[in-house]
Amino acid sequence: MISPLRNTIVAAATAAAVVGSSPADAGPRIADDQAIRSIVLVHGAFADGSGWRGVYDELTARGYRVAIVQNPLTSFEDDVNATRRILARQDGPSILVGHSYGGSVITEAGTEPNVAGLVYVSALAPDVGESTGDQFAEIPAPKVFVIEPGADGFGFVNRKLFKVGFAGDTSDPDAAFLRDSQVPINMAIFGTRLTQAAWRNKPSWAVVATEDRAIDPRLLRQQAERIGAEIAEVEGSHVVFLTQPIAVADIIDRAARTVSQAATR
Repeated sequence: MISPLRNTIVAAATAAAVVGSSPADAGPRIADDQAIRSIVLVHGAFADGSGWRGVYDELTARGYRVAIVQNPLTSFEDDVNATRRILARQDGPSILVGHSYGGSVITEAGTEPNVAGLVYVSALAPDVGESTGDQFAEIPAPKVFVIEPGADGFGFVNRKLFKVGFAGDTSDPDAAFLRDSQVPINMAIFGTRLTQAAWRNKPSWAVVATEDRAIDPRLLRQQAERIGAEIAEVEGSHVVFLTQPIAVADIIDRAARTVSQAATR
């Protein structure tokens, strides 16, 4: 595992970040012989894979092949299987990236042999025998983040508090769209215990969103330090991957380049 290293990244303007970068503005392209050329992105609860568009555009402009998992959020097993299904389609080793609850998913699914490294983006990282919900025992979610379970056991984020709790640095129209297109999650998922922890054997990186109001930044740092991840702090809300795609892509790129360089030694 990589020893903890905290870097602070000064965020770009939110409006420009939401739109995403153009290929002309992208970071340096990867070498033709770089060992890690595949990236798999995993979303969390209350969202779908479309929020990764800015990160996708940035990474593909740099020469990566990027695939996005669409978690059904119907059970933890279903989400892990959905991730493994996409991993099986990749040509060569991959960096596996998870946001929020997606961190639990990549922790379980990341033991697949073609996963070369893990990137946690405002994400949780349980250990074997722990559940996603267990992670909040000492540092609970901020009070402005409220989940409302339905009679069928699926939960939504409270409408009135959605922006402040989930997407504080998005525009009002973008926050409204995210709120009204949110994907409900089976609340039983938060109690499902993991059987594997990929971060125990694979190098990890973590993006800590300093303005996260869904997962306390203190918890994000605690989780990242526990797994020995290289830590990068980015000024942004819980949906930092959406509002700061270049900063997030930079960390994913760094992970892929670092693992690739290690493989050639």
